[in-house]
Amino acid sequence: MALFRWQGTGLRGESLQGEMEAPSADIVMVRLRAQRIRPLPHRIKEKSKGFNRELSLPTFGSGVKPQEVVIFTRQLATMINAGLPLVQALMVLERQAEAPVFSRIIERVRRDVEGGTTFATALSQHPHVFDSLYTNMISAGEMGGILDLILERLAVYMEKAGKLRKKIHGAMIYPASILIIAGGVTSVLLIYVIPVFAEMFASFGKALPLPTQVAITLSNVAATGFPYFLTIALGTIFGVRRLYRTEQGHLAIDKFLLKLPVLGDLLRKAAVARFTRTLGTLLSSGIPILEALTVTGKAAGNKVIEQTILASRQTISQGKTLAEPLIASGVFPPMVGQMLQVGETTGAIDIMLGKVADFYEDEVDTAVANLTSLMEPLIIIFLGLVIGGLVIAMYLPIFQLGSMSV
Repeated sequence: MALFRWQGTGLRGESLQGEMEAPSADIVMVRLRAQRIRPLPHRIKEKSKGFNRELSLPTFGSGVKPQEVVIFTRQLATMINAGLPLVQALMVLERQAEAPVFSRIIERVRRDVEGGTTFATALSQHPHVFDSLYTNMISAGEMGGILDLILERLAVYMEKAGKLRKKIHGAMIYPASILIIAGGVTSVLLIYVIPVFAEMFASFGKALPLPTQVAITLSNVAATGFPYFLTIALGTIFGVRRLYRTEQGHLAIDKFLLKLPVLGDLLRKAAVARFTRTLGTLLSSGIPILEALTVTGKAAGNKVIEQTILASRQTISQGKTLAEPLIASGVFPPMVGQMLQVGETTGAIDIMLGKVADFYEDEVDTAVANLTSLMEPLIIIFLGLVIGGLVIAMYLPIFQLGSMSV
């Protein structure tokens, strides 16, 4: 008999795995079902020996774009709403998926569903593509018999979350790209252009103007110290990334970002919009508030916001309202707490959360426009002072020489 490795899910949806001796994979599945374990067919493999053993290659991300998941979700909702069985709908989407990686994932999900696994559990086997928010909502849809409605809500949520994410990225990319280009131009001037002028000015035999002396000094420092500056910059980036991966470092950096003058306000509004949109979508889908807050905290995108949400979860479990801890935290704007109080009083908290999300998404639009309009003159001033100053400093001795000859 061969030795098989298997994976499956228990009665509570927990992931299980192990090894079993059996004549075939089909026998393994029968034995697991007898033990009240739902096997995952594509995860039952014969344990090979020697050079035939299974190799696990490193992967970088899921390889699936968020837009592909949105399209998959919306098309699946349409098919199920039209009365198409889930397995057949997954088979259609598997064939028409453009990305081979995503096609294979859909195939595995379909096989798991065919093997008796719930749709939500099958999706949870691919957390890099379908996160906890996605699988929780699918689970609620399966239990409530409203899977098509939940899928439609998920598609709408993901589209709005994607638009919000693009706005934030757009606000960061523009000034960052300009500053990088300006830094590159300044480096070229300091390392390659100014030394040529310095050699020419050395033949004048006269004292150079102070701005020119400063520019030449900066050029010498940049030319000799460039490897050190590059090492320090790369070391700083690496250190910040390592620090961000730790709990305390992540929290400290997120606190610092929220305190920045203009960018901090933008990040806070974006986090509030994400929190209210996510929580409202989960609650409207029938997910209990304590479980919804746990999922929402992980999807907040900011460690400070996440800790506040998780703290409010503990407060609610003690019998208090959601609005109280959010108001007391000082992290969320007062309007959020007041709107939530109204929603809790009227019993329409999910609707109120949707309205708050709409408001703060509009606020993010305004904040992005304000940030862009503020950055443009600052960048122009920076370019004028630095690059223009260096150019003028290099031409001052030539102007002085011309005036003396006249």
